Amino acid sequence: MALIKSYKGLSPRWGKECYFSENATLVGDVTLGDQCSVWFNAVVRGDVAPITIGDRTNIQDGSCVHVTHDTGPTHIGSDVTIGHNVTVHACTIHNGALIGMGATLLDHCEVGEGAIVAAGALVLQGTKIPPHEIWGGVPARYIKPTSSGQTDNAAHYVEYAKEYMK
Repeated sequence: MALIKSYKGLSPRWGKECYFSENATLVGDVTLGDQCSVWFNAVVRGDVAPITIGDRTNIQDGSCVHVTHDTGPTHIGSDVTIGHNVTVHACTIHNGALIGMGATLLDHCEVGEGAIVAAGALVLQGTKIPPHEIWGGVPARYIKPTSSGQTDNAAHYVEYAKEYMK
């Protein structure tokens, strides 16, 4: 069973058919929609500000989603894929975005709908990535527009989670 921990009277909440790996951790003011998954060694820690996550979003192995005290909630939309070992800190990720393995998103950045942050990218504080663009590098910069279907990974993770819940 995942570690589900209350903090200062606030407890994680989630919708229907969510999957949390045995060593995933959810703490504090965290709200997830339906059919979300939090995978092995991932941490979603809403201890000093809220974290809201839409439907069918997956947070893969080793990732950390956190917030900044009093000023930095984290908002993650629906159908978002957050790859392995990603750091998401006090920012906004819109519906259908894909965050590549090992990427880091800093405070108050924003990833547009259907956008891709490439593996290993560093999205600096306050950066605004428009919808349907690919950004990568250190620091992250515009690369090119997305192609049709490039961010359709979330549905696969809904199916993987169903298998793990059997």
